[in-house]
Parts: sequence; structure tokens; C-alpha cells
Amino acid sequence: MTDAILVLNAGSSSIKFALYPLTPSGSRPLIRGKIESIGRAPAFRATDSKGQPMAEGELAAIDATSDHQSLTMRLLDWLEAHDQDERIVAIGHRVVHGGREFAAPVQLDRQALERLKTFTSLAPLHQPHNLAPIDALMKRDSALLQVACFDTAFHRTQNPLAETFALPRSYTDEGVIRYGFHGISYDYIASVLPHHLGAQADGRCIVAHLGNGASLCAMKERKSVATSMGFTALDGLVMGTRCGSLDPGVVLYLMQERGMTAEEIQHLLYNESGLRGISGISNNMQVLMESDRPEAKEAIDLFCYRAACEIGSLMVPLGGLDSIVFTAGIGENAAAVRSRICGFLHWLSIELDDDANRTNAPVISTANSTITVRVIPTDEEKVIAEAARNIYAATAR
Repeated sequence: MTDAILVLNAGSSSIKFALYPLTPSGSRPLIRGKIESIGRAPAFRATDSKGQPMAEGELAAIDATSDHQSLTMRLLDWLEAHDQDERIVAIGHRVVHGGREFAAPVQLDRQALERLKTFTSLAPLHQPHNLAPIDALMKRDSALLQVACFDTAFHRTQNPLAETFALPRSYTDEGVIRYGFHGISYDYIASVLPHHLGAQADGRCIVAHLGNGASLCAMKERKSVATSMGFTALDGLVMGTRCGSLDPGVVLYLMQERGMTAEEIQHLLYNESGLRGISGISNNMQVLMESDRPEAKEAIDLFCYRAACEIGSLMVPLGGLDSIVFTAGIGENAAAVRSRICGFLHWLSIELDDDANRTNAPVISTANSTITVRVIPTDEEKVIAEAARNIYAATAR
């Protein structure tokens, strides 16, 4: 029997999973899959190490009432039934918020889990769903090693100047700072930059993680020096349903003049804004790109404009710019979005190769471009698997 590591990446309406051998043997997982549309019409699919479909919709008793905890249990039952040659010895999890104290992957126990629950208000769309499978698994098998990797951890290398808000010092001391997010994705990109950029890998690079959640990270020597997200995952870029940067006076107006409660404002800013709010059509970039309605074009234009503005802003802590990397769902696949963002940055003498961009090639800038522009697929699950593998090895000594 082969020992294996299971990686769980639980989002607000999905659970992505990947099963890796405990002993590294390349980058491909033994099984990769996803349960999506949780809370509406859950659907399950999985592929083997060669990318061939293994299952679709065959998770037992899956329906609209199934929550993250019950689906996690059913997923483990499915894995045990279908992969009797693999024994899961550790489970790695993506956890969005680790606060100041969790700056590296950690072995989870009940005390750590309870502490992570206190960060829920800082990431209400993600933290409860990240933690639900952990809680369920502890109840199922308290001896099973569980490891958490944090989206905030990668940014703890930043200078305090990049983290601090202009608030009374007491709030900063309490932890009201710019945390930044998508750190697991940025960690992966940083790890592969030497392969893609060679000697330029340690230079001034801005990575654009563009998906339903979106942010930018300015890296020097492959470490985070600044990022577009702040105290919560609301800040920075326009996102699928989140507003991005917003004058705090708007929140005061909504409370004082519109009589909205904190809960109503939270729902507005997290669930009804961004691409969905601007377009009135969808939070899905592909749907908007296929629409001929002017509201769809306006939403895309604002998404790209804000991304370009933030790239310009991040050049300040970097002291210039050598390369841009696009990653995540939109960044890896939406050529028109990449072109529009780079178009706003024409003053940097960025020049794209239209054919390369259209085919999502690894390098989409021309030889004459002053800035190298690349597309690099991210792999958060691989980072989490490696962290779980290292902690398992340490505990087994």
C-alpha cells in the first residue's frame, strides 16, 4: 500500500482536491477533482494522473442540502473505495487568513483551529468554508495529520511601511494591517520563476493573480514587497463579486444615509459588487466577454483599468519593473483581458505578440518589449502538498 497526501482547497461553493504520493514523483497528482456548486446543485468530477475522467456525479447522496463537512466525508469515502492501493497519511488545507501569528504552514490541532476561527470576520467568504473540512476530519479521525497553509503567509516579508494604515497606532498594534492574500499561488509562482525567467527571476516582477478573486503582488528576489489586497480580501482590484478599493466614506454613507446594517453592507460588498454589480449580468468573465451588452464591456474595462492602475502603483516599492506574470483562471486564459491591461500600460513600452497572447503562450511579449510578459499556470495544490509532506516527515522522525 502506498502512502499519500490529500490536498483540500475549500472555497465558498466548491471543494478542489488532489491526491499526491507521499514520496515525490513528479508534479502530477494521482487524482485531481472538484465538487462545485455546493449549496445549489452540487456536481462532482475527478480525473486520474493522465487527466482521464474517473467519475462524474457519483458521490453518494449528494444534493442541494449537502454542506462542506458532509461532502468532505463523502469524498473521503469515495477515495477509500476507489483507491485501495493508497493510504492517506496527511491532509493539507488552504486557509485564507492566518493573521500575524501564522506565517508558515502548521500542523493543526483543536487549539489552532479555534484560533483560526477568530479570523472569520476578516475573510467571511472563505474562512468558514476553509475550516469546515478541518473540523469534520478532526471528528472523524483525531490522529490524522492535518496541515494548514495560509494565503496571508507569503506577504509577511513586507516592510512595515507596506503593511501600515494611517490609523492610531493602537489599531496597528492590535493587528489592523495590510495582510495580503493569494499567497499560496504567489508562493508557487515564485518557486518556478527561475525556470521561466532565468537570471531575471530575482528582479522586479509583478504577478497578477486574476480570477473570481483577484490581486497583484510585487516581488523582488521572489519575495513579496507589496500587494494590492489589504486587511481583508475586499481591497484592491475589481473582482467577480467584490468591489475592490473603495472610499470608506461610501460605507459611512450607506450606514448613515441608507440605513444599511453591517451585515447588509458586508453582503453588498462581498457578494453583489465587482463584475456582477457593474454589469448586472454575471461575475463570470467569460460570460461578459461573450455578451454584446454595453454594461458587460464597461465591467471588463473597469476590471482592466483598475488592474493597470494598481500595477503602476506597485512599481513604486519595486523601483521599476522588469516582468509581469499573469496567472489564475482569467490571467491564464483571457487573452483580451491581458491585452487590455497591457494596453493601459503602453507608456512602459510593453509590446505584446498578438498570436502568442491569443494562444496563451508562456511568453506573450515581443523581443522588443521593455517588459517581459509571461503566462504561468499556478498550482496551489502542489505547494500545499509539499508543505504537508515536509511536516509529516518531521513528525515521523
